[in-house]
Amino acid sequence: MQAPVSKPPAPGSVDPTATPPSPNGQGAVKPVPAAVAVSQDPRPTFTPSTFINTMKAAWTYKQIAEAGAWPTLPAETLLKSGDRGPVVAALRRRLAMEGDLPADKKSGDLFDPDVVVAVKRFQARHGLPESGAVRAKTVEALNVPALTRHRQLAASAQRLMGSNFPFGQRYVVVNIPSATVEAIEEGQVVRRYVAVVGKVDRPSPRVETRITAVNLNPTWTVPVSLIKKDIIPHVRSDPSYLSKMKIRILDGKGQEIDPQTLDWSTQNAVNYTLRQDPGAINSLGQIRIDMPNKEAVYMHDTPSKRLFAQDTRFHSSGCVRVADVASFAEWLLRGTPSPTGGWARPDIEAAIATTARQDIRLDKPIPVAWVYLTGYATADGIAHFRKDVYGLDEPKAEPLPDAQVLDVPATSSIAPKRS
Repeated sequence: MQAPVSKPPAPGSVDPTATPPSPNGQGAVKPVPAAVAVSQDPRPTFTPSTFINTMKAAWTYKQIAEAGAWPTLPAETLLKSGDRGPVVAALRRRLAMEGDLPADKKSGDLFDPDVVVAVKRFQARHGLPESGAVRAKTVEALNVPALTRHRQLAASAQRLMGSNFPFGQRYVVVNIPSATVEAIEEGQVVRRYVAVVGKVDRPSPRVETRITAVNLNPTWTVPVSLIKKDIIPHVRSDPSYLSKMKIRILDGKGQEIDPQTLDWSTQNAVNYTLRQDPGAINSLGQIRIDMPNKEAVYMHDTPSKRLFAQDTRFHSSGCVRVADVASFAEWLLRGTPSPTGGWARPDIEAAIATTARQDIRLDKPIPVAWVYLTGYATADGIAHFRKDVYGLDEPKAEPLPDAQVLDVPATSSIAPKRS
């Protein structure tokens, strides 16, 4: 049975490069690398106070920039614990300017344990592996100008203006630049998942809605845009591609059509429904998270789990793929009754093993926000940064008011205060 959705799926969930099953039908067996480690910080990216906290941080970074900014390190810098020299001295001063290293320890030229801790703190704030050593990616982040950081914070805060997100006791946040999913409960991140989000030319949109259902063993209807961009080129180069990927062609009456009867040198395939059967190679994987919205995007599993092992995870066409999605589904379904009493992970896995399509409506829908925060601040005033992959931080025609003159209440709504 097809899951009820508000619109056809958005472009973004197909992975035509997914490995098709082997000729014996058992599927190609390849070792899957472990998902990359992500921060265990319990502080959520997005809370009722994120807007005002981020505005205050933007003002602080503006002052740093106007005071002369901070020292930069040579691009080829490589430093580790025990190193000594003038570059370490510059590093200590740099770390102290953002508070990663206490001000009373900024002097000296030794890469001592205090510097190791400070570097890890800096790396955590920037979504980098917390090695405590300074390598290329850490140097790149250290050398971003303070004025750029100010712009990231101000632009991120501006994107939050007008939001009326109903946070609640339990909610979900996807920060697109971080490529992570946060399951938040009682104001704390209780589970954080590695994600794959939209590529630059097919970006994930900002969305505020509610998660209403979990679909097990979903089918997938290929959007017209992906029939044009992905499916037709693949069939032209490999006529057996649809069969390998378990994709059927259906006419307007739901009758299956032989792919060989279509002229693939044309775009005629867009006049038919292309639907992928449930299974391990389905482009949605084995679980889809239903969250009705006007953009028609959603979260889901994927057969291409190798992507979760990458530090940079901007590969989808708009939807969000979630690592360990069964754990996420278990958290979402807590409190939703099942035939055996509740949806613990073994129940979910057993239902998937039947290969039968099953749509489970949440007993209570859970708010979900997809945000684009390249800079944000937590309640303790600490600023966090991610790369502006989509290039949305460029100055707007109308600048954001300074925090000193902004009058916004820190409530569950972050819409501008009405006069």
